[in-house]
Amino acid sequence: MTLALAPRRTVLADFVPGALVRDLGLIAAGAVFTGLAAQVVLPIPGSPVPLTGQTFAALLVGASLGWQRGATSMLLYLIAGVAGVPWFQGGSSGVPVSLGYVVGFVFAGALVGYLAGRGGDRTPVRVIGTMVLGNLVIYSVGVPWLMAMTGMSFAKAAAVGVLPFLLGDALKIALAAGVLPGAWALLRRR
Repeated sequence: MTLALAPRRTVLADFVPGALVRDLGLIAAGAVFTGLAAQVVLPIPGSPVPLTGQTFAALLVGASLGWQRGATSMLLYLIAGVAGVPWFQGGSSGVPVSLGYVVGFVFAGALVGYLAGRGGDRTPVRVIGTMVLGNLVIYSVGVPWLMAMTGMSFAKAAAVGVLPFLLGDALKIALAAGVLPGAWALLRRR
């Protein structure tokens, strides 16, 4: 079975006037938004990785900005945090044990932005599929990083770095499934 995607459409950020200045501002704003969302932290007992709002923000940024701006925004978030900007989970910076998930944001931002540019953000069902794929990308980078940083087995890393987050991810995806199509509905009314 092949997945037929619609030709590239605009993403939400394309409705903001300007070009280079707009793109730079949106990239910076996406990184800042993700940094602010990272301050929403719920520790997970037994896991070195807390539940934060940054995954939701990273995927929303990717969908809203498109693949190039979304990935660049998440790369800026990553580089600035490693360089010392205290905007990783709970105001931390540097190289936390959960940094692999942040590296995954870059790839997820690109994938989600790509899919959004092909209509993956227009309906709740499409948003759910788009966001599930984005989360899978984040986990595919975050779990091996967690294993490397802690010496955990794959089973243990999945048990503490994936399973406790599935309910929160489902809630974030449900929220995105309302927000993104809702934003498109508002734009169509203009």
